[in-house]
Amino acid sequence: MIRRMVVPAVGCVLLIGLVAWGLNPAEVEPAPARPAKAPAAKPATQPAKWTPLFNGKDLDGWTARGRAIFKVEDKCLVGTQTTGAGGDLATTAQWGNFELRVTYRVVWPANSGFWYRYDPKRGRGYQFDVLKWKRPVAFSGTLYCPGKMFIFSNLKEAVENRDGWNEARIWANGEVLIHWLNGTEIGRCRDKTFQKGHIGIQVHGGAFKGMKIIIKRMELRSLRPDEAPPKPKPATQPAPKPAK
Repeated sequence: MIRRMVVPAVGCVLLIGLVAWGLNPAEVEPAPARPAKAPAAKPATQPAKWTPLFNGKDLDGWTARGRAIFKVEDKCLVGTQTTGAGGDLATTAQWGNFELRVTYRVVWPANSGFWYRYDPKRGRGYQFDVLKWKRPVAFSGTLYCPGKMFIFSNLKEAVENRDGWNEARIWANGEVLIHWLNGTEIGRCRDKTFQKGHIGIQVHGGAFKGMKIIIKRMELRSLRPDEAPPKPKPATQPAPKPAK
């Protein structure tokens, strides 16, 4: 009995209190319900940071093969050959999906390039070519692949500053490969010949004695497999000529 009387007794006390304060119990508004908390927004995924591949002091983190000469001069990485014998310089680390950018200039005539997904022992990988080639015609920014020659080519020599600094940029994510030179997209393709490997610098042998490639900056950032590449810019249409 006592337990059943507790709830009505409490209700009577509340009712008496409201009347004592001059309030009509029917006019008392219930306390507003607290709004539900919105779920916390997931933070946007930030792109990976750029990591320098060259420290500006020495060749720590790199391994040379062949008879080309690689050294550091004025905080720049320099590759050259003086005997007709070439060679390559490769990172000790490997990458699969990444974006690479390189600031470079060249002493011409020359044949050089930037290897990626590269196997130094086999001399195989993709290459951002730095060259002036006649047959077939190809200029710097061309994508070279052993066994396939040029997958896509740069046919516009003027894209490169042959007397000064240039920026090479490479996107390699899964099968998607894209090259830019000085902000101009040279080409893009899908190819799965090489999936992972080293970053390298080539100094080609042959009739390029005295050639020199000078690298001021070389840095890389890793890519997520689902990271979409930049969309190609639409071709710029020439302005129509005014009617005479």
